[in-house]
Formats: sequence, structure tokens, C-alpha cells
Amino acid sequence: MEKYVIGVDYGTLSGRAVLAEVGTGKEICSSVFEYPHAVMDRTLPTGEALGHDWALQHPRDYLDVLANTIPAVLRKSGVDAGDVIGIGTDFTACTILPVKTDGTPLCFLPEYEHEPHAWVKLWKHHAAQDKANKLNEIAEKRSEKWLRNYGGKISSEWAIPKIWQVLDEAPEIYAAADRFIEAADWIIWQLCGKETRNSCTAGYKEIWNKGTGYPSNEFFKALDPRLEHVVEEKLGTVISPLGDRAGVITAAAARLTGLREGTAVAIGNVDAHVSVPAVGIDGPGKMLAIMGTSTCHIMMGTEEKQVPGMCGVVADGVMPGYFGYEAGQSCVGDHFSWFVENCLPADYREEASRQKKNVHELLSEKAAKLSPGESGLLALDWWNGNRSVLVDVDLTGLMLGMTLHTKPEEMYRALIEATAFGTREIIENYRKNGVPVEEFYAAGGISQKNPLIMQIYADVLNMPVKIAGSDQCPALGSAIFAAVAAGKDAGGYSDVFEAARIMGKIKDKVYTPIPENAAVYDKLFQEYVTLHDYFGRGANDVMKRVKAIKIERSRG
Repeated sequence: MEKYVIGVDYGTLSGRAVLAEVGTGKEICSSVFEYPHAVMDRTLPTGEALGHDWALQHPRDYLDVLANTIPAVLRKSGVDAGDVIGIGTDFTACTILPVKTDGTPLCFLPEYEHEPHAWVKLWKHHAAQDKANKLNEIAEKRSEKWLRNYGGKISSEWAIPKIWQVLDEAPEIYAAADRFIEAADWIIWQLCGKETRNSCTAGYKEIWNKGTGYPSNEFFKALDPRLEHVVEEKLGTVISPLGDRAGVITAAAARLTGLREGTAVAIGNVDAHVSVPAVGIDGPGKMLAIMGTSTCHIMMGTEEKQVPGMCGVVADGVMPGYFGYEAGQSCVGDHFSWFVENCLPADYREEASRQKKNVHELLSEKAAKLSPGESGLLALDWWNGNRSVLVDVDLTGLMLGMTLHTKPEEMYRALIEATAFGTREIIENYRKNGVPVEEFYAAGGISQKNPLIMQIYADVLNMPVKIAGSDQCPALGSAIFAAVAAGKDAGGYSDVFEAARIMGKIKDKVYTPIPENAAVYDKLFQEYVTLHDYFGRGANDVMKRVKAIKIERSRG
């Protein structure tokens, strides 16, 4: 009898579940639940205003994903819950929340619901940038060796700056929080009834190292004396490797989801990293770009190399036995959406409506008629700061070359090209520092829906681009890890490599570089690098100066 697994992928705006066959990786059905509270970046549900660069979420939305999507896939498929041998989940990271010892989020408690720091801080919460800057400065002065494993900079998106912000701005919330925990681990807690912490988020987002552990208490004390024992008091030192079983579905989780009590639950994971086995990658030198609102670039290597500007290198951070490398871009799909929402003339919307097309589809068709360099435009992809390789959220977007003749499709294509140039900058940075990038894969909604973008990436990178065989790649990856957590005796797999080879998949379609396009993009990329270094490496900090004036004026 066929056995099944469920993978649940928690994205920025929604959660989705996929039910897959263990023996083939075939996706039987899926279900998506849009977060009712979406991203809270202006006010709390209780009405309190939020500050600049805040991005919060409501943990109730995460539970509602489980309550809606899992019963839906069981119902639609007709699969008996008894034939589901495991469930795995993944999350955006670093998405972190303060909780009590039983896992209750502080924002669920009436006495804290009006306090912004009691809520979930989403990955793109950038209001702790001053803490990240100070952390990096102190770590550099102390010659902390671990800093090089994170490209020389810790991002404001990561756990310690966010926790430090809570301590500094709302010490009563810091004191009330028994634990700060990644949402990736909190949702597992809700499923199996016990706290676990996964090696992926601990390694990439919380400065933990498999060999040496966390930074010393002396380092945290140097940040702020009140943080001296933050690891023991608020985080915890028991870290579980990817592929392990976190526990089993509790009676309460069975009632919530419709799964059988005792079903295996995989250790939590991150949306980007979990996608690697879903495209069948099982070795080094193969980069996977998970392209959505932002892009994460994940790959594996056989050696630990310290690469400036990367997000991290973590032993066993993606799959056992390899060093997992992460880099990323903070704004990809988000800035295509920004353009459509804010810069598109009404007649383009009317044309799309007449043709019964999505506006992005219409713009892509028009942009596809342009040749590389034809518009004379060049852009920097920093509409939400730069994650790699500059690691600076205070950088902003730029587009040059516009004239009175510039058309919307030319601007749209320039933004696409900017994200491709940003990815090439990441790849070139790895290669310069001894980490080979030999193959390129793409996953996520953009890779599935927009052939123009994928062809531009192939031309800019001058590499073939292979496309994930699933449009729910992270959810499939989580399902693969669920099959490993269930184990061979239950009908699953003994390791993730075997599971990836059988359950992972790519499409037959491969985007290959067009030589004449690649030649033009080589020239444009050099101009991109000139702008990238001039505005991003301190030669001209005009972006930061203008942003500082904006913040000052907004405060009145």
C-alpha cells in the first residue's frame, strides 16, 4: 500500500501544504492558506503604530495554516490519515518570537498584546540595524573568528540583533520571554509538544557552529552586560541536525490537523535550504536560487571557506556531510510588484484587462521584444537593501539612463536584469573565494511562471538554468525530510540523499544562454559592478544620507 508524507511551507504571505507519494515524490495535491494578518508593518491588530523598518506577523496565522491546509489535502486526495507516515515544515528565517516555557507566544497574552516587541519579528524586520552595526563593530574589534563564517557581517535580519532590540527597547518583554525561538521551531513545538531547535536556523541565523557552539558569554557581555547569558537563558544549547525526528503528532495536534496521533514530525527547516533535495541536488557546486519576494541562493561545498558578504557557511547546514553556503537578495519579486503597483500607467492595466492577462504577463511580453541594452537603462536591485554581498539594509534602489522616451516595459526589464546581475555578483564572489559554482537551478514562483526572467538569468550568468520540477519546491523538500524522519521501517527513507534522488525532480525545460545576449550582458554587468561598488562600498554614501533625512523628517 502506498505511503504518503506532507510538507508545509510557511512563506511571507501564506502557508501551503503538499501531499506527496513517498515512493515516487509525485505530488497528489496541495492547499494554500493566505495569512489573514499578512505582514504587519504599519500597525498592530490592536491599533498601535509601528516604527520605520518594522515587519511583524501574527502566530495565529501559522496555526490556521495547519488547521486549514492539512485537512484540505486529506479531503481532496481521499488519502487516509493512517497512510501518512510523516510531516515536515519549513519557514522563512530569521522569523523569531518570544514565548513562555509552554510555547505560548507573548502576544497571545492580554497583558502584552499592545506591545510590538511581543509579536513575531518577520525575516524582513530591519529595525534592529543599529544593533547589527554595533554587533559587527564589537566582533571585529574582538577579532571573533566566527565572524568570517558569515562574510564579515551579521545582518539585522538575524536573531541576536532582533533579541537585543527587544532588550534595549522593551526590557519588560525581554524579561517576560522565557525563550526566543525561530518560528521554524515554534511550529514544530505546536505539532509534537516539545521544544526543539534545528541546526539550520541555529547555524545561519543564531551564530551557532557545530564544532564550537555559540560565541562566548564574554562576547555577549561585550554587546550588553544583560546579554551575557542570553544563550542559556533565552535560546538553549541543544541543537538537532536536519533529517532527525523532532517527535510525533500529539493528541492536540491531531485534532488540529486531522493527522493520526503518533505520526512522525521532522525537525524544523528553512524554506530555501529545504528546497535543495526537492530538485534532486545531492552534492557540491550546484547553486539553487529560490526566487520569490526575495531570493535565497543555497549550495554545498566540500570545504569550509570564509567568503566575504555571504550569509553563512554551516557544517551539515543543508545536507549531512557537506558545508552549506547561503547568500541572498532582499528584493526580487517584491520590486517587480512595487513597480506594477506604483509606476504603471492606467492604459497598461486596461490593455491587460482587455487581453485577459495578468499585468506582469503583459509587461513580460512587451519586455521580451527588447534586446539586451536596447533601453539604455541600468538598475541596482536594492529596493529592500542588500543582503549579499554588501550586507547593508540601508542601501536603496537606483535606476539610471531614463529619458522622456523611456517606457514602462523598459523599466520593468531593467529591474529584472538588476536582480540577475545581483545573482551574478554573488556567484562571482564565491568563485573569487574558492567556492566553485558549476551548475545553476531555480525554484519558486518566478521560475515557474516567467520564462523571460529565466532566459535573462541564463544570459546574464552565461550558464544553463535548470528549473525545479515542482511549483511548491519548499513544501516538497519538507515532505522529503518528513519521509526521512519517518524512517525506512515505516516506509520512508534512511537518509536524505536517497530520498532526494527518488523524490526530487526538475523540469525537462532548460534555459540555455544566447551567446549574443550574454556578450552584451557581460558589458552591462561591468557597469553594474561599478555602480555596486561606488554606492555600496563607501565611495558615495548618498543613499544613506538621503535615507537619514527621510527618517528625521518622518519623525517630525
